[in-house]
Amino acid sequence: MTSVFEQTFHAMEQDPGVVLFTVLQWIPQRSSLKRLYTSHPAEYPVGGEKTVEISPGWLGTVIEDKKPFLAPDLEALRNVFSDSGLIQQLGCGAVINVPVLDQQENVVGVLALLDAEGKYTQHSVETAVDVVNSNLAKLVQAFEAHPTEIPEVPEAPAKDTI
Repeated sequence: MTSVFEQTFHAMEQDPGVVLFTVLQWIPQRSSLKRLYTSHPAEYPVGGEKTVEISPGWLGTVIEDKKPFLAPDLEALRNVFSDSGLIQQLGCGAVINVPVLDQQENVVGVLALLDAEGKYTQHSVETAVDVVNSNLAKLVQAFEAHPTEIPEVPEAPAKDTI
């Protein structure tokens, strides 16, 4: 599973370029994103989840509209991500997020590419989408290998109130 994420990371390094790369699984039951792969495990560990800090505008674009998101500069990045300070410390000031869709057109995950401010353009977004599309079946399979359903805990029997 990790190998397809790693291959995608290396392809993205070539073009459009990437300093920080993370693979996030969309968990609709919790409206959260769980990190499955990262190029920077110390700062962004695998297994970490983003929930409250996801901005509604970002959710609308990437999850609801199923479209890539581009924040080409620090100002745009700050408007969306609460961890923009850490992102900036890593030398990044621009982000591309590409949703990964399964055959039913459901978002199963999101790839996050970050690089220096001003580095990404609409052409960079198109290139990133092309990389995702060329690896789509393997990416979807890798996301699906990580179950998102939370096992149901049987309810405790109701107490007698008599």
